[in-house]
Amino acid sequence: MEKETVMQSYMEQHLMSIPELEVGQIVTGTVVQTNDETVLVDIGYKSEGQVPVDEFIELPKIGDKVALTILKLDNGRGQVVVSKKRAEAKERTEVLKKAAEDRTPVLGKFVKVIKGGYEVDLGADYKGFCPLSKADVVRVEDPETLVGKTDYFIIDKFHNGTKLKSVVSRREYLENKIKENRQKFFEAAHVGDIVQGVVKSFTSFGAFIDLGGFDGLLHINDMSWGHVTRPKDFVKKGQIVQLKLINIDPETQKINLSLKAMEPDPWSTFDQKYHIGDVVKRPVTKIANFGVFIEIEPGIEGLAHISELSWTKRITNPKEIVNIGDVVEAKILGWDLDSKRVSLGLKQLEENPWDTIDERYPVGKVISGPVVKVTNSGAFVNLEEGIDGFLHIDDISWTKKIKSMDQFCKEGDTIEVAVTKVEPANRRIKLSVKQLEGNPWQTLKKDYPRFSTITGTVSSVTEFGVFVKVIGDIEGLIGKNNLVGPDEQYTDAVLESYKEKIGQPITAMVVDVDSAKQKLSLSIREMIKRSQESEMAKYMAETKDDDDSYNPFADLLKK
Repeated sequence: MEKETVMQSYMEQHLMSIPELEVGQIVTGTVVQTNDETVLVDIGYKSEGQVPVDEFIELPKIGDKVALTILKLDNGRGQVVVSKKRAEAKERTEVLKKAAEDRTPVLGKFVKVIKGGYEVDLGADYKGFCPLSKADVVRVEDPETLVGKTDYFIIDKFHNGTKLKSVVSRREYLENKIKENRQKFFEAAHVGDIVQGVVKSFTSFGAFIDLGGFDGLLHINDMSWGHVTRPKDFVKKGQIVQLKLINIDPETQKINLSLKAMEPDPWSTFDQKYHIGDVVKRPVTKIANFGVFIEIEPGIEGLAHISELSWTKRITNPKEIVNIGDVVEAKILGWDLDSKRVSLGLKQLEENPWDTIDERYPVGKVISGPVVKVTNSGAFVNLEEGIDGFLHIDDISWTKKIKSMDQFCKEGDTIEVAVTKVEPANRRIKLSVKQLEGNPWQTLKKDYPRFSTITGTVSSVTEFGVFVKVIGDIEGLIGKNNLVGPDEQYTDAVLESYKEKIGQPITAMVVDVDSAKQKLSLSIREMIKRSQESEMAKYMAETKDDDDSYNPFADLLKK
């Protein structure tokens, strides 16, 4: 009986304190004991409550403060029934409701991808729906990449319950944050400041750098003091870089950044370190159709133009002689510091074979060489490595008319030629085949002066006269009007009759020999006329011997 009396007294005292608590009330208690299943919390009012361990993310320590909701004043064993989750849910409800009204950001987590967007955990069993279009400020290519990410959201529509009816937007939060970051940047940043950003994307003219949701431009010309053709050679996507701010315009919101400005300009001391004629031994960095870029030092490249690569080789592509990465020797030929250009030469380190070309190939020298190229007007003959001479089609024969170079030679043929002209300044050597023989035109002009007779063979008949082949295979022309004597009348029948005489001998008078133009003019008319005059003069001379009387007609004939 005494034990029951003590127990009853204790219960009465406990129940007397309970009315000070209310169901649904949120109280703050102190952890006094923990085990594997429950956490015992002193909530005051001489009362304690037990909370299941699974309501805690991490097991609290004795002395930690915990917010709880009163579910029942007595569980039959003298303990108050409490819930940590209910307290958190109630507090979270007020937080979310207030955040929705004020459009202030709340923390949430992308839980999973659902139709049209994401399920977002807002805490305390509250779920929100985030449409895919409101998940980021940029298009989300792979929705799964955001699952598990924790960030802030703006509540567009709040529903007081655990069902998925609240609508949230991460995009609005990000846009507000970007706007805030941009405003702070433009208020605080100055030209010359060093800023940090992440390489976001590339264009043909440079790269965009993310400075906190807004971009700055790293132009291709601001990547290096040297020549830049590919922005990706200097920065990589996703790379964190430090850059110098070189231009900022709050009105247009344009930001220009520079990577090369992080280092001193090597061009400012170039003329102090280098001189024209200096030889550098450095690697080839780029190859273009027009030449080779060679790194003189970091940030400075020089160009060896294709014409400066060899004295003799006909280079169509620089890759024929060098590759990227090759270390080559080059001579500095000149520079333009304003344009940041340096001219280099590779051939200048070798002897120029054209300086002594006229000593090795004097005019008149006879040599043999292979035909390396045939054109419509002639052929190139290789004389030595890298040096060719040109044989014009008109220099093959004194007398034959070569219509096509293929009739005389083909690529690969070895022919004998004579040097007729050397032009070192123009790098040209003129060759000839006909000079290997004597000039038959000079012989003809010497042996058959004007008004002498010559015998040849009828070779062809054309509408304007008859061609006669004479010594040295030279062809002369008897014009159709010169085919008959001075007392005869020319007719087409006369010309026609010569077609039957092709191959037969014929004698005519030399009217003109033009060795320069290789033209021989012949005439039967002039031959007959002069023969008649000669006979008449002879006759008159004999008449005068018989009769010394004055005969004016005879004098006229003599004249």
